[in-house]
Amino acid sequence: MDLELIDKIVLVTGGSKGIGLACATAFAREGAHVIIASRNPANLEAAAVSLGTQGLEVDSFVVDLRDSGQAQGMVNAIEARLGRIDILVNCAGAATRTPAAELTAEHWHAAMDAKYFTYIHAMDAVLPRMAAAGGGVIVNIVGMGGKQANPAHLAGGAANAALMLASAGLGHAFAGKNIRVVAVNPSATVTERLQAGNAVEAKMAGLTPEEALAKKTKQHPMGRFAQPHEVADVVVFLASKRASYVNGAVLSLDGGATPIVV
Repeated sequence: MDLELIDKIVLVTGGSKGIGLACATAFAREGAHVIIASRNPANLEAAAVSLGTQGLEVDSFVVDLRDSGQAQGMVNAIEARLGRIDILVNCAGAATRTPAAELTAEHWHAAMDAKYFTYIHAMDAVLPRMAAAGGGVIVNIVGMGGKQANPAHLAGGAANAALMLASAGLGHAFAGKNIRVVAVNPSATVTERLQAGNAVEAKMAGLTPEEALAKKTKQHPMGRFAQPHEVADVVVFLASKRASYVNGAVLSLDGGATPIVV
């Protein structure tokens, strides 16, 4: 199946590790020109080296997307050097998991800054340019915490829920400009974030991290968690012309762990 992604300019925020890096890898394999963005220069360098060993090349950009000015500056620089961005994949930022009893106003604000506004700032920077250029695609990698409340992830889950609404609403608002906006909700995926979240949940349950992870794995209907490349494969398809009528949608990627229809 030809996804028609050769030479497309793809920006992957949070593209230096985890799901973001898997997405960058998948797009590069399809022949796209990929830019990965992160706050951490060392992570970007390590990602570039890893991709290089696979014969893949990417550009990288150091940016803190919690700052809207930096987001605008990044997009300006990318377009000046490479041309307009055809596809934006948002994967930057993750809220720190905190037990509900310990949440303060600062935790809620930090979660929105870390997850919600990083995505909003990136979208704000590219949407007018995509509209002027005649189209584009945005895929927001969000998370099932916005659909199913987790007492260890309420602040981050609230940010995820807000992003789902923003994605659906922007997809509707910009459809007439040939812009599609889609949200993807992975559940537990084998990344560093899984280990960090599991540690908090284990403490709340009075279990060791190993015990908590084993329990969650056993309870999953597929008996395993997602691998980053499994999420990336879906993201690449959704960003391609093969998914040209998928817009404003919120897709759950949880292996059937959350059997709900809304």
